[in-house]
Amino acid sequence: MMLWDRYTPPAPAPTLDPITGQIDRILVEKSNRSLTVFRNGEPLRRYKIALGFAPVGDKMIQGDGKTPEGLFQINRRNQESAFHLSLGLNYPRPQDTARAELDGADPGGDIFIHGLPNNQRDTGSFDRDWTEGCIALTNTEIEELWAITPIGTEVEIRP
Repeated sequence: MMLWDRYTPPAPAPTLDPITGQIDRILVEKSNRSLTVFRNGEPLRRYKIALGFAPVGDKMIQGDGKTPEGLFQINRRNQESAFHLSLGLNYPRPQDTARAELDGADPGGDIFIHGLPNNQRDTGSFDRDWTEGCIALTNTEIEELWAITPIGTEVEIRP
């Protein structure tokens, strides 16, 4: 018997049941690189994410590569973005703008939860943080999130 005759391929990854209905809360835990969706306080699914290229700490100014921290809401949806679907956060909030202005800086903006750049193939995983401050999922995952996330959904981003 040859070595390859004893080879047993790994079992396929389990297929998750699709989430139906809408969610009411998203929790992002930057330190765990995770995004969890909730309905009525019950967690429904957790995704692995990529963050801004300098993920430690709160976003202070445009170009710092940080993902903001705090409580936000989904305030827009863009299916024509440069990334595969995007859900916009209401960043900068008034307190973010005021803090940046004290330093004579621009707080930045256009923070989204999105998929991969439209010209990039979805490999199904991330090995590094790469966004400008956004939260990235695989294209398959953002498609699921897009379908279940209404405008007004609360988003909490923790360190």
